[in-house]
Amino acid sequence: MLVETKAKVGVFAIALGAYLPQFPTLVPEFEAQYDAFKKTIPDTVEMIDGGIVTTKELSMEAGDKFRAADVDLVILQLLTYATSYNMLPAVRDLNVPVVLVNVQKRKAPDYANTDTPKWLGELYACGAVGEMVADLERAGKRHAVITGVVEGGDDYVAKEIDEWCRAAQVRRRFRYTNIAQIGRPYPGMMDLYIDETNLYNRMGLYTKQFDWEKMWAIADPVTDEAAIRVKAEEILDTFDIEGGATVETVWDMAKYVVAFEEWVKKEDLGMVASHYDGFAKGVAGKLDSMLIPAFSMLIKQGTACAVEGDMKVAMAMSILKTIAGTGQLSEMYSIDFNEDICIIGHSGSGDADISQAKKPSMKIVDVFHGKTGGGYLTQFYPPVGDVTYLGITQDKDGHFKFVAAEGVNEDGPIFTFGDTNMRTRFSIGAREFCNRWSEAGPTHHMAAAVGHHIDTILKVAKILDVPVEVVCR
Repeated sequence: MLVETKAKVGVFAIALGAYLPQFPTLVPEFEAQYDAFKKTIPDTVEMIDGGIVTTKELSMEAGDKFRAADVDLVILQLLTYATSYNMLPAVRDLNVPVVLVNVQKRKAPDYANTDTPKWLGELYACGAVGEMVADLERAGKRHAVITGVVEGGDDYVAKEIDEWCRAAQVRRRFRYTNIAQIGRPYPGMMDLYIDETNLYNRMGLYTKQFDWEKMWAIADPVTDEAAIRVKAEEILDTFDIEGGATVETVWDMAKYVVAFEEWVKKEDLGMVASHYDGFAKGVAGKLDSMLIPAFSMLIKQGTACAVEGDMKVAMAMSILKTIAGTGQLSEMYSIDFNEDICIIGHSGSGDADISQAKKPSMKIVDVFHGKTGGGYLTQFYPPVGDVTYLGITQDKDGHFKFVAAEGVNEDGPIFTFGDTNMRTRFSIGAREFCNRWSEAGPTHHMAAAVGHHIDTILKVAKILDVPVEVVCR
């Protein structure tokens, strides 16, 4: 990604201190189990190790570490029974979920040969989980439980931990990158309008405002011809350009992409929302004509870029790009009632990583639909198979809400006028999907990703403390 962020995950384990002098063999047993457990945390996150906690004082020390690191998530391994006082001091002052991992070492007891230390050390499917959740509830903390087994491996546990770590990455990205707004939202699209102070207070995402006059001059200082040439070759490698193209054809576009990449890094931008409503003449027209492919190159590298100034869909695109690797701007286009499928897509910048059925294409049009000027238009070709849609909206009090749905993209004819579009079948049918999705009150834009990801979206929502309306799966 152009702007690197790495989630910080607090990890610790708990056991009742009273057991250890009674059964000394538990100490090396628990140390070995905890060391093995830490190895299951993906290296995509930075682990903040709170150690094995057996007393309230050790729990407080773990909490100090977690607060100092501003962890995005806490994962707690329950080694055996422990009181909730072993847990609460470590998490009391944090505003992130606590994932309770209740993994038993052995698949099943050897009943005749199990003594107390063996039961406590290897076979305790932790009765303390309910106690922990009860006290997390009373403390107002978000929580989740994962139960599984170590012996023989447990794909479910591994998948859950991986999804939680990817979800934590969203929080890190929202808190430690910024969203750029260039210009203002498309006039009259009131569903897109947003209170930036409320956005920062509720989602931790800071807005940086940029005027188009500043953007027109963004490429003026770029003089490194070698860097421009490399970027031009990358553009040619990314897109099939109608009528053919050379490095010289896309030279100016490449120069702007180099400039935008430097700008993204300098301003720590994870998301960009832009709309130009000027006269598209001179240098303004030159940039406006090539903005769609230029921003597509940024999306390819992890910075979500949304048209029409929609900051909420930029956030949705960033979430899906972070957890799924793809994030494509979309909206409802049409319904094929004969086939009972929805046609979903959008014009403008897109994610080259989602164009798995065919290489993205680019062509020049005289007129952009619904906006000033003309220029380069791009189209992306998502594959058939599973797809996830995510929209972000707000209620009358400014609270954010996720709207999510899973479907299946099917092969068949698509529109040929240059916009990305997909033929999506939903389990509830096209008509009912349109009704339920619309009744959820999202903006008219949503983000799309290859695969089914609602399970991870639910984890992102818990981390960000945002409700989710699942339309269908």
